[in-house]
Amino acid sequence: MDRKILIKNIISTQHNEFNLEELIDRETELPVDTNKIIVVTGVRRCGKTTLLKITRNKIISAGIDIKNTLFFSFDDERLLLDTGELDLILQAYRELYPENDLRKCYFFFDEIQNIESWDKFVRRVYDTITQNIFISGSNSKLLGSEISTSLRGRTIQYELFPLSFSEYLNFKHIKPDYYSDKNRAVLINTFGDFLTEGGFPEIIGENKELQQRILNDYYTVLLFRDIIERYRINQISTLKFFLKKLIVSIGKPFSVNKIFNDLKSQGIRLNKNLLYELLEYIDAVYLGLRLYKFDYSVVNREKSDKKIYFIDNGLLNAISYNFSTNYGTLLENSFFIWLKNRYRDIYYFKQKKECDFVIFDRDKAMTAIQVSYNISGKDTFDREINGLIDAMKYFNIDSGLLVTAETEDQITISDKMIKIVPAYKIMTDNRLL
Repeated sequence: MDRKILIKNIISTQHNEFNLEELIDRETELPVDTNKIIVVTGVRRCGKTTLLKITRNKIISAGIDIKNTLFFSFDDERLLLDTGELDLILQAYRELYPENDLRKCYFFFDEIQNIESWDKFVRRVYDTITQNIFISGSNSKLLGSEISTSLRGRTIQYELFPLSFSEYLNFKHIKPDYYSDKNRAVLINTFGDFLTEGGFPEIIGENKELQQRILNDYYTVLLFRDIIERYRINQISTLKFFLKKLIVSIGKPFSVNKIFNDLKSQGIRLNKNLLYELLEYIDAVYLGLRLYKFDYSVVNREKSDKKIYFIDNGLLNAISYNFSTNYGTLLENSFFIWLKNRYRDIYYFKQKKECDFVIFDRDKAMTAIQVSYNISGKDTFDREINGLIDAMKYFNIDSGLLVTAETEDQITISDKMIKIVPAYKIMTDNRLL
């Protein structure tokens, strides 16, 4: 079938069969009247397409005709467009609706990073047709490089993550009321499920076996399509070994140089730069997110050992069953993703003692946070408190936070006030941070 005819069929079918489906809102809400290109990035299957559809529904509910919107997915297997064929989309839309004032139309381009030189197409649409443009993509680097050049000053960017605990509760129709004894018990139990299942929307409500199959499929697509195929990786075994090393390092400082030496000692010959490149790719597709050690020197930050956290606990469990009962690591991983979704500048702190997270606002340290699933043991309690106090003193912070599974308290040590708060509370009530 002729490409333009196929595109017309897709657009007209979408419009003729459209109904205002009920979609569950996310905490992230996209603006619709900024005259900027709205960009949404995030890991595959975290809900970017749904967020665009929620935004389209909002526009239609405000009175815009469905035919004044164009929703086009570049992940559609029927369409393997190249750069020179992008204009077919505009031609098909114009021919279907010649009466439309395109300046008042809303264009949604989903997974647009799949097309090379997509930025030039979007810029032309923005400059000559309409400024009501929404785009999504699963690769922060591929989108970011074009945005920082061709589209600089024309975009507002949002990152979307898998469901937060609050959103997870919303999907399960559970109220985040921790004041009621009965509901608090439900929250604690549900939080335990969340720690192991993670927050990919598609798995909510499915049985454990199907969840594992879905998550394994996600991982396969991320690994082979988004990294190996996209970046033309030949040393697949090296990538898998590298990922295993990163997984066992979650929440701990890791060194690319040490991993390189481990590979070398096993007789694997490679360029060390490949490992740094692989780390960039893993970060670009949102599989793993790095956390830098704080240092006032940017150069020292780059040189120091980093930590890595994985985008979702369910995906982590699908990759490695070793984490299914490691609640301490799962809690820390989940809490970091929750923080990352809300704060731009987060570091870990380490001098004599270590503190998991320090949140900054405009180069000023605002809050120091430790995460520990169970602090009933004296050694664990002392280690967490001492690391927190060290960071609070270093940054001159008066109060800090110790996040646990269920323990709640408030203590004062060396004139420093420490709130001990269960994760299920703070992750449903931002005021507690």
